[in-house]
Amino acid sequence: MSEIHDIAAQLLADHKGLLAADESVTSAGKRLGAIHVENTPESRRQYRNLFLTTPGVEQYLSGVIFHEETLGQAADDGTPFVKLLQQKGIIPGIKVDGGTQPLPNYPGELITEGLDGLGERLHAFYQQGARFAKWRAVISIGDGLPTDFCIAANAQAMARYAALCQENNIVPIVEPEVLIDGSHDLATSEVVTTKTLKEVFTQLQIHGVDLSGVILKSSMVISGNACPTQATPDDISAATLRCFKNTVPAEVPGIVFLSGGQSAVQATQNLNAIGKAAHGPWKITFSYARALQGPPLQIWKGKPENVAAAQAEFIKRLAANVAANSGEYAGE
Repeated sequence: MSEIHDIAAQLLADHKGLLAADESVTSAGKRLGAIHVENTPESRRQYRNLFLTTPGVEQYLSGVIFHEETLGQAADDGTPFVKLLQQKGIIPGIKVDGGTQPLPNYPGELITEGLDGLGERLHAFYQQGARFAKWRAVISIGDGLPTDFCIAANAQAMARYAALCQENNIVPIVEPEVLIDGSHDLATSEVVTTKTLKEVFTQLQIHGVDLSGVILKSSMVISGNACPTQATPDDISAATLRCFKNTVPAEVPGIVFLSGGQSAVQATQNLNAIGKAAHGPWKITFSYARALQGPPLQIWKGKPENVAAAQAEFIKRLAANVAANSGEYAGE
């Protein structure tokens, strides 16, 4: 297990965060479609290349989560992306879940699939250079939702995944995302997130997972995006940290945040409020996708002449979030 602990510590290095570059083919297509670029394997490779070859990213990134397709792709100069990261001292990771499907007999709820053959896949991913993995579950808030069964079923699958990761010397990142979609208020979000995280850690312990070799990827406790009264960053910080203190065992080395539907600036502002507060025994940082990549994509638009400007914007967003992680973000 010592390798797992070493990798977890490197991923949680001071003044660094993670890039979630693990969008599925469909999700990547939505990002590319928004800038009028066709969704092909080559355009997705160029999309990844834009961010992974940005000069100086190693100053801000400890790890990058890949989609399985990206794990086998290479930069413009032919260097495999995995090797490119390793040369920069950035740890390659891999999203291993198979996405979500409707949960039978539970309308409006989803279950994450992908456990079949996962042990063999993790072994192969390790051989390809991946040293950590990610599994995402989705919890919706709505009328009568989430149900206890949905939370428990997803937590059990997540725990089985984490146990298989550690068996293969891979650090598991567990990501139970409580969705921002809805009109729920901050208090409801806190209740649901607390309940979800309690069940996740109960199942991890039942499955014999070494919690000192697990990283939690969590949504912030935040008002629903259709809630008439939006919580302030300070309120979000207080509710989020209170939730963690009530649910996350002290032996867990760290927590990384997903941006989950927040705008790029909003995700940085809320991270900054959390960074300013005392947050207990865990290292806390970011693991953003759209909040880091969205603004640069709008500049890039798939055009070679825009690469340098887009990469400069990417570095700007990375620097802003690293500063926010210490509560030192000065605004745009």
